[in-house]
Amino acid sequence: MDLTGAVWRTSTRSDNGGSTCVEVATNLSHLVGVRDSKDRQGPVLAFAPSAWTNFIASTRGKGE
Repeated sequence: MDLTGAVWRTSTRSDNGGSTCVEVATNLSHLVGVRDSKDRQGPVLAFAPSAWTNFIASTRGKGE
């Protein structure tokens, strides 16, 4: 998986205390990466951009 050029941002839904932080890289044309901000060298989940868009759309408004 080529993450060259990935720009990671912390999710706006992440806990402010830092205990449940997720980072997302959405700037790559071929994939969306998701990782644990406390383990930046650890594993990355990779999604096709269309799958990520569908996932986000399906979760909008839930848990609020």
